[in-house]
Amino acid sequence: MPTIANPTTTTAIYGPVDSWRFGRSLGIDPIGSVSTCSFNCVYCQLGVIQVPSGDRQIFVPTEQIRQELASLPPCPIDTLTLSGSGEPTLALNLGEILTMATEIIPKPIGVLTNGSLLTDPTVRQELEIADWVAVKLDAIDADSFRRVNRPLPTLDLQELWMGLCQFREQYSGHLAIQTMVLKTWSDLDRVEYLNRMRILRPDEIQLNTPTRAQPLTHQLASRGNDLPSTYAYPTRQLNRVNPEELELFADLLESELNLTVRYPLFKSDIEN
Repeated sequence: MPTIANPTTTTAIYGPVDSWRFGRSLGIDPIGSVSTCSFNCVYCQLGVIQVPSGDRQIFVPTEQIRQELASLPPCPIDTLTLSGSGEPTLALNLGEILTMATEIIPKPIGVLTNGSLLTDPTVRQELEIADWVAVKLDAIDADSFRRVNRPLPTLDLQELWMGLCQFREQYSGHLAIQTMVLKTWSDLDRVEYLNRMRILRPDEIQLNTPTRAQPLTHQLASRGNDLPSTYAYPTRQLNRVNPEELELFADLLESELNLTVRYPLFKSDIEN
């Protein structure tokens, strides 16, 4: 039996989170208290990733998650979301968690992923269990990829794109692309992004921009939508595009691609 990478007594269940993308979302964290990810994005709401890694391991036992879900008091939930303290597809028990969770709580279940493991056929197969998958795509060139997502040195943007395209071809659920639109985007970036979406044909695009302050150090509490102002730790405010610019880009994508484009209305600092 594989060893547990991040043994912890921290709860793996958090929320429900009021999400502008998914409604009332109950979070399932398969990574645990030590943030572990193949990216270290400049805007990450967790702060600096503690363990950069692309290796799949069991971080939180499936049985622990089962017990926590079974002991939850009844509450309104629209969906279950695997996310939390890093990249959820790094969890070697991803498929087990997806299958088990909906047996305990019969609601749609989805995964927020940076897509770095979509080159792995096993990961693609496990994600097929999910009702919806939201894949991060913030950059369309290698330089921006390195600057914004700060991936492991072994990750290549073109290979990740091919993995995403392979997943699109085999996945029958609802595929969303989640994109953090930064002020550094040019008109050419937007055109290339539009062209990529024409090729990929996702079911939905979710445009975001940094709407909440980022912790300067790792903060487990920020995996939900508790605002950083309620915690005594230092943060920094990131530059964001204005609502009108985001709306214009969303309208362009909707008209050209004939699909749903969601984006925050800036009525709160919630970024989930």
